[in-house]
This record gives sequence, structure tokens and C-alpha cells, in this order.
Amino acid sequence: MKGLRGFIGFLGFVLLSQGLGGIAYELTDGRFHLWALTARIGFLDGYRMYVCVVLVALGLAVCVAADSVGKAKK
Repeated sequence: MKGLRGFIGFLGFVLLSQGLGGIAYELTDGRFHLWALTARIGFLDGYRMYVCVVLVALGLAVCVAADSVGKAKK
């Protein structure tokens, strides 16, 4: 179960960092271009900020889920 907890925690971290990086990219007019994968997806034009906020919320939820997976087996 420790491997699953680590994988879910890593996935939550990736989602959270991509969301925060995308928000930083949008607020600074592209200065954080290496952090934001959402900036490279063409069909998200006009919706990038919303997608980034959803990624942050989803990342937080997945990180909380990873923490609860570890506590459920104890």
C-alpha cells in the first residue's frame, strides 16, 4: 500500500504544480512558460485559467486522498 500512496501523492503533486504553474503563466503573461503544460494545448484558448483552477482543486483532492489511503490501513 505504501507504493500506491506514493504514486497517488506524486500524481496530486503533479496536478497541483501544473495548476499553480498555469496560473502563474496566465498572470505574468507567459513568463513561466516551462511550468505550464496547459499553455501548449491549443483547444484550451480562453479557458486556461479555469482549467488551472480545476487542476489545483483536483491536485489538492488527490493529495488528501493519498493521505487517507495511508491512514485507512493502519
